[in-house]
Amino acid sequence: MTRPVVGWCLYDWANSAFPTVISTFVFATYFTKGVAPDEEYGTFLWGNATAIAAVGIAAMSPVLGAIADRTGRRKPWLAVFSLVCIVATAALWTVEPDPGFITRALTLVIVATLGFEFAIIFYNAMLAEVTTSDKLGRVSGIGWGIGFFGGLGCLTAALVVLIQADPAPFGLDPDRAEPVRATALLVAAWFLVFSLPTFLMVPESRLREHEPLGEAVRDGIARLGRTLKSMRWSQPLCRFLVARMIYNDGMITLFTFGGIYAAGTFGMDFDEIILFGIALNVTAGAGAVAFGWIDDHLGPRRAILISLVGLIVFGVAALLATDKAWFWGIGMALGTFMGPAQAASRTFMARLAPETQRAEMFGLYALSGKATNFAGPLVLGWATLAFDSQRAGMATIVVFLAVGFALLLTVREEKG
Repeated sequence: MTRPVVGWCLYDWANSAFPTVISTFVFATYFTKGVAPDEEYGTFLWGNATAIAAVGIAAMSPVLGAIADRTGRRKPWLAVFSLVCIVATAALWTVEPDPGFITRALTLVIVATLGFEFAIIFYNAMLAEVTTSDKLGRVSGIGWGIGFFGGLGCLTAALVVLIQADPAPFGLDPDRAEPVRATALLVAAWFLVFSLPTFLMVPESRLREHEPLGEAVRDGIARLGRTLKSMRWSQPLCRFLVARMIYNDGMITLFTFGGIYAAGTFGMDFDEIILFGIALNVTAGAGAVAFGWIDDHLGPRRAILISLVGLIVFGVAALLATDKAWFWGIGMALGTFMGPAQAASRTFMARLAPETQRAEMFGLYALSGKATNFAGPLVLGWATLAFDSQRAGMATIVVFLAVGFALLLTVREEKG
């Protein structure tokens, strides 16, 4: 791999610690089991916080992308929003196991999630600038694969160094959940240190437009308005964005609530959840790398469709599982298809996006990933509360995956 490709892929390694440890397997579970009064109400609150962040991301992402295209620079935006995520994540250390810290916890999670997702817009827009068009699929897949293994590395460190250590390291007090809370500091440090090569090894955008910020804001918003007005349902780009909007909602909700579901329905403790997360990241990383070559040879659309079929089949199986061992096996199969669906979606967008509008298009891509993202967690949370069952809440995810699959069947694979 070239130096820019290595630097670009390492950002996936760095930032994957946040969704893996904070959003899914450790802090989300700590919040529902240790901060909220009970797990069902904690799941409801976490779902609402996720939905609020999704609305903010959907509203701002296209605007930020359009502005960045006019300034002609990606890395400063990437740096600012990465730091927002890092600082807010580190502050989660202050959330103690008491319902009085609910507001602080959810506020910080929302801010960190916004920073994380806004940074991803500019990172994804850099994909087509670090490699050639015939290698987009494998580079995107390798990036996702490295990301999953980055999440694995951070989870392993959290398990060995902090949570399972006896006695607890650094004078941390287990009675105040300090070893678990310290995982937020670990994630912040991980993100900061391992993202540095991206800024050192990846060159700045080759775009010729370099407008001053004030002018870029005006022109960017105006161009975004023209782009939205020109979009028609008959265009492959438009239909792809709508399809992705729906199936990505299902995938993100599945990933976000996987640890919560494992803890509440199958009684997994923190150690088991982290081990489950480690195994899931291994299969997801391997799947993302393997499908990268399939993506380049069969096309990203087919790679996405194959992945969605796997997610639907094994998602239903996970809902029907009553034995923890069966759930483990099904979860590993699910992981194999999660990475490829995300990596191939990124490749498809990179192929469809015009060169001078990549950040804007990936802003719309982020919008498509978040415009209905409030619906997944919200529906899941309300279904869990209404039926007093996490299994009933998780069942809503399969519907999103199936509808997205059906819409993607209507999309032609061509360069926009």
